[in-house]
Amino acid sequence: MSDPEAGRVSDEALLARAAAGDRTAFDDLVVRQAPSVLRLIRLHVGRPAEAEDVLQQTFLAAWRGASAFRGASSLRTWLFTIARHTAWRRRDDVRRHEAAEVPLDELGVRAGWGSDDPETLALAAERRDLVRAAFVTLDPLDREVLTLRDLEGQSGEETAALLGLTLAAMKSRLHRARMTLAARVNEEVARATRRA
Repeated sequence: MSDPEAGRVSDEALLARAAAGDRTAFDDLVVRQAPSVLRLIRLHVGRPAEAEDVLQQTFLAAWRGASAFRGASSLRTWLFTIARHTAWRRRDDVRRHEAAEVPLDELGVRAGWGSDDPETLALAAERRDLVRAAFVTLDPLDREVLTLRDLEGQSGEETAALLGLTLAAMKSRLHRARMTLAARVNEEVARATRRA
């Protein structure tokens, strides 16, 4: 069986080609990384149109700074850092503090909620709604650490570096965020049960 990643050009190689002026290589990099970067941006910028603007500004900054990338962190961490700073500037510029919307469908699939059975699909949709409702009640910092580690799959070291924390502090924040999310999901389940 052949490896689907075999022959795939690395993100770092694409960025190096982009730094040399290869627009197609940069476009390929954007296609690969934009969904993850956009999910992170949505933690900071609630309105979809604003999130798209921040995404464009992020990749414009990455294009301009491509030759400055030194590989001290992963390329994804570098892009996430640019995105966070761009989103913060946008949020500060417009003085808006709206709740972020983060799609949690991927988390539901990882939890095994995918099925073709209509009853199972209905239950899965209900669970996703409960998790989503609980997730948006979390503190933005808790949402961010959960998104980076659990949805985006960043390593502990990458997440800690991106958040400006020690690895131990990041692990503590992640544990607290997971426990808070579980407690909020239980609260949502209890509310839904009372309504039924």
